[in-house]
Amino acid sequence: MEKKIKCLILGGGPAGYTAAIYASRANLAPVLYEGMEPGGQLTTTTVVENFPGFERGVDAATLMASMRAQAASFGADIRSGAAIAADLSKRPFKITLDGGEVIEAETLIIATGATAKYLGLPSEEKYRGGGVSACATCDGFFYRKKTVAVVGGGDTACEEALYLAGLCKKVYMIVRRDVFRASKAMQKKVFDTENIEVLWNCNTREVLGDGFSVTGARLERKDGKVFDIEIDGFFLAIGHHPNSEMFAGQLEIDENGYIVTGAKTSETSVEGVFAAGDVQDPLYRQAVTAAASGCKAARDAERFLIEHKN
Repeated sequence: MEKKIKCLILGGGPAGYTAAIYASRANLAPVLYEGMEPGGQLTTTTVVENFPGFERGVDAATLMASMRAQAASFGADIRSGAAIAADLSKRPFKITLDGGEVIEAETLIIATGATAKYLGLPSEEKYRGGGVSACATCDGFFYRKKTVAVVGGGDTACEEALYLAGLCKKVYMIVRRDVFRASKAMQKKVFDTENIEVLWNCNTREVLGDGFSVTGARLERKDGKVFDIEIDGFFLAIGHHPNSEMFAGQLEIDENGYIVTGAKTSETSVEGVFAAGDVQDPLYRQAVTAAASGCKAARDAERFLIEHKN
């Protein structure tokens, strides 16, 4: 058992790496485990154009590698591996890793992220990063004056469609029912937007492409009719799954699985445990907001350790 780590960080995305940068500079000697997806969700896209400081955008993998290197340069101990269990009943907290090792930590920063929900189609996986996306804000800019489709019927899907409608020539909304789940206000905005067309009672059978990028989608109506639409981008807006399962029953978690934090802090319901990034953010889910919350978590952990110094 590795004992008495001052600051343990779980997750290697923008939130985790930023927390490691700040914790390192505060002499907390942080240990970071990158989890199953080093770099986080950002690595599923290609070029990031909305992260400050890059006037022509930046390759997503390059951005995450730079964040990781910056954290390491300040002394963060970055390791491969993922946590599979946690005991937060008392300090030091005990975290069990996938290799069987148990670590004791004085403070814990949870930055395990959230996973976008996909339909599970092989063709969808094939064109991920080649026209298939789960983030209109991240990738919509690449489809200016083009035609795209958004899958989903809730508020998030409507928000994504409205955002894309401001950029794209045409936006299809693929809705499996004959009604929206979205609020009446969001529905009205969609219906009032001329370049959004709603395809009711439709399920996606296949994402079509030329081997490199998306060219269309094959849909099936509830009555069995199959038809194709021509599109350049295919956006999923059917929800995200926060990676918070191992903390269920130990931390306050909302009905959708997001870890609840203080209104203006990263503090969770357990003293000494902090959460940052998409695992606690059901609203923004952007790299820049994740990075900002990682900063908050490290500062909160530093303050906690000062206040609880033996």
